[in-house]
Amino acid sequence: MAYDLEEQEKLDALRAWWERYGTLCTVLVFVVVAGVLGWRGWQWYEGHRSNQAMGYFEALQSAANQKGDDAAARIKAASSTLRDDFAKSGYTSRGLLVAAHALHDRGDLAGAREQLEWLIANGSDASLVALARLRLAGVLLDQKELDQALAQLKDPPASFAGLYADRRGDILLAQGKRDEAKAAWEDAVKSLGNEPAAQIVQLKIDALGGA
Repeated sequence: MAYDLEEQEKLDALRAWWERYGTLCTVLVFVVVAGVLGWRGWQWYEGHRSNQAMGYFEALQSAANQKGDDAAARIKAASSTLRDDFAKSGYTSRGLLVAAHALHDRGDLAGAREQLEWLIANGSDASLVALARLRLAGVLLDQKELDQALAQLKDPPASFAGLYADRRGDILLAQGKRDEAKAAWEDAVKSLGNEPAAQIVQLKIDALGGA
């Protein structure tokens, strides 16, 4: 009888505890399970989105290696989808650089400029944005918009100082500012050091001196 009474007291205590805390425990379990499922769902969603962006990036790369108006249209279509639907993806910034280069090679300066301007305005990778500014300066040089081209080359990152100086020299020469162009190229040679690009810039300086 004592044993039964003790068991009954335990059951009563358990029942009282459950009446007091049971709802809270149920809610906590639900929150934990929902959190785990939500996190796994988010990971799946992000992975799915990343795979989609990669698919458009690969399609863009494939089109960039082809010729003809149809290839150019596919480049622009893939680029547009990356910008509109996957703006935060790392594939988008790299894809726009590929698109800009391919369109520039096809003589579509306006198309190349559009890609680079979007990347500069929306890109989150500082090194890719810096590269986009350098390439946009080249596109603007080709379009004879020289002041705008120079504006892209202000405050260069240290790792791009030599390349920016080289491009600045090209633009200054196009403006007829030979001495300033030479000074910019000399800065480029110093910044580039032993890099192969320094030899190319030195050839520009030598040609300018003999002109």
